[in-house]
Amino acid sequence: MFDTVLIANRGEIAVRIQRACHLLGLKTVALYSTADADAGYLAQADLALCIGPAAPGSSYLNQAAILLAAEVSGAQAIHPGYGFLSENAGFAEAVEKAGLTFIGPSASSIRTMGDKVAAKRAMLAAGVPCVPGPDTALSDHPDDVLAAAEAIGYPVMIKASAGGGGRGMRVVREPANLLDAVAITREEARNAFSHAGLYIEKFLENPRHIEIQVLCDAFGNALCLGSRDCSIQRRNQKVIEEAPAHGIAPEKIAEIGQQCLTACRLIGYRGAGTFEFLYENGHFYFIEMNTRLQVEHTVTEMVTGIDLVAQQLRIARGEALGFGQHDITERGHAMECRINAEDPQTFAPCPGRIERWDVPGGFGIRLDSHVRAGDVVSPYYDSMIGKLIAHGDSREQVFARMQVALDELVVEGIRTNIALHRELVRNAEVKAGAVDNHFLERWLSQRAES
Repeated sequence: MFDTVLIANRGEIAVRIQRACHLLGLKTVALYSTADADAGYLAQADLALCIGPAAPGSSYLNQAAILLAAEVSGAQAIHPGYGFLSENAGFAEAVEKAGLTFIGPSASSIRTMGDKVAAKRAMLAAGVPCVPGPDTALSDHPDDVLAAAEAIGYPVMIKASAGGGGRGMRVVREPANLLDAVAITREEARNAFSHAGLYIEKFLENPRHIEIQVLCDAFGNALCLGSRDCSIQRRNQKVIEEAPAHGIAPEKIAEIGQQCLTACRLIGYRGAGTFEFLYENGHFYFIEMNTRLQVEHTVTEMVTGIDLVAQQLRIARGEALGFGQHDITERGHAMECRINAEDPQTFAPCPGRIERWDVPGGFGIRLDSHVRAGDVVSPYYDSMIGKLIAHGDSREQVFARMQVALDELVVEGIRTNIALHRELVRNAEVKAGAVDNHFLERWLSQRAES
């Protein structure tokens, strides 16, 4: 049991965790870098501590400083949010060794699922369908690499085994380009993840990106909270997410969900987690598991009525899940638009001062954000400044509500991608719900040519 939680993160997710803690009667310790010293949410924390300069490596990624802050503040638990150290097995171990509670899965689970090769092997053992390809690391020998690709059939995808966030991935369509692609991707992986391991699998031409949300306690209870569609992406970065996944039979979602729960039990998973799949021609193919809270957890919360962050906290406190699979029902539909401080044409980050911040409201509208008028968007961190969520009884109603909400949302002083979202939620293909992972990049290319 614990009564004080240190939030090892910043921005909107720090706000989200802080609210959940206070709703459960828990005290909070907010950490901040010098760049975030004026963040409004710090005043709502029970204690706020500066842990270093703006650069993430000296602050939000500084494990020693975070653990020292926990010791100084008397916090007994640490919530990592998403990004930064949330999927760092070494950090989870360090938290536990310090006698603190890591609000997330065990270091063992993080390590297993963080290595994409080990994760694939675990999923195959649990009967979860995977993208065609070997469950071993890619050899360093050129002949072995060529043979592996030939066995799968072109096109193939080269991926970093320790990768994530859309980095360390390269599509190869013919043998002549394979070895160069492997060399480049291996170097990218070494630089980005300090791990040069790669693996190879079939590249699916027109898949959708479908997620399955799970919750597991320490008593063997594992629940599936339904699906999300995250197919509207640019360079493997999600832009819009929906729940549930449109056009896939609930029975099929339930079937793949149960397979995910089998995998959770096999690896002894605890907490909230997300299984990510490619879905093509009626088949699911596992690609990775995120052993943390997802940015898009909000849409699952809206359709299930379950506070995922509160459940994370309860599970970490040693409580059993207070409901069963039969209690989980999806009500209506939900959509999330990620609002980023970036140029809507070039997608370059656009830091600066927010001069105007007019937020929408009304039935079924939620805005998760940490910014206010007058705040400065820092160049040191991710460009997301908010998440606009719409919920309704039907998908059609959600699109109508989101269109109005986006029209009401006004941000001045910096450039944002709001205009892009306004176009997308009025797009006929998007509204039909049949877009694949490559839709947005095709559409942007066509728009640039017109």
